[in-house]
Amino acid sequence: MDKILKFVVITKKTPLEELIQKYNTMEQAKFYITHLGEDFSFYTKQHQRYMLSLEETVSSLTNYGKVQRLDRQYLPNFIFGDDDIVVVVGQDGLVANTMKYLKNQIIVAVNPDKSLWDGVLLPFVPSDMKKIIPEIIKGKRDVKNISMAKVSLADGQVLYGVNDLFIGQKTHTSARYTIKLDDYEEDQLSSGIIISTGLGSTGWLKSVISGALNISKSYKSINGKNSSILDWNKKNKSIVKDINTENTSNYESSYLNMNWDSTSLVFSVREPFPSKSSKANFVFGMINSGKSLHIVSKMPENGVIFSDGVESDFLTFSSGMEARIRLSKRKGHLAV
Repeated sequence: MDKILKFVVITKKTPLEELIQKYNTMEQAKFYITHLGEDFSFYTKQHQRYMLSLEETVSSLTNYGKVQRLDRQYLPNFIFGDDDIVVVVGQDGLVANTMKYLKNQIIVAVNPDKSLWDGVLLPFVPSDMKKIIPEIIKGKRDVKNISMAKVSLADGQVLYGVNDLFIGQKTHTSARYTIKLDDYEEDQLSSGIIISTGLGSTGWLKSVISGALNISKSYKSINGKNSSILDWNKKNKSIVKDINTENTSNYESSYLNMNWDSTSLVFSVREPFPSKSSKANFVFGMINSGKSLHIVSKMPENGVIFSDGVESDFLTFSSGMEARIRLSKRKGHLAV
């Protein structure tokens, strides 16, 4: 007897559904939005396009096996079968949020609204399912491996990041901690630390680097002096040297165009503050395969670690706790 295939379709509430959830009824949501001068039809049309795409996708999948729908909010507690084929219908962020809860399952990512989303991680549209699914079943479809970051605590808690990890205060205010890599350590006070994967290098990390480069450039023009970004790890010979402002685009691309299956992670300290009890020298660098970045919390309360921008799914990171961040052996698998 042939094995019955199972597809798990991952969805997310549309902005319209979130508005109705907040204001209880469609009428109240419409009143609130129009009262602020917004066009409520933007939300209704977007919702209609999403639902049509979802229904077309599900309809195609039912020709090949069983289909189960799963809202994003249930991902942390859902147990996927080893042979499940996971179909994500939504934005890039939904793909990343889903991937970190999988082991070896393949993700088929569907862009439900090409008029609204570019979809870097969304190679397919609903009409592609009739061609794509048979190829995946037969193992004839290319699959991209995607590296992930892993953070583990001494009590056994673990969290994975497909794009990035954030370590700091829940409210994004000043975080105190000690950062360690190899034989170097430093007490810091900052707005937190971002650890990015190859996939995430064009996301939050790009924003951080772009800001740093342009601050450096502006500082030079105001101050009339050479600007630089601090040397962060001489031992690894991965030094960010003085930047010639005319060549910042080359510098930026060299750090941001990382492969999705990169064997390194990149960390960046947000807004480090030098003081009598804190330094700001060790603020940017790479965590190569086999290496670990260690962070020891000095935050009595509200210290957290979350991944991929999902603040609701976090690890508590209070004073005395140590986090170990490294490249995960687990990889994501995205059909392309």
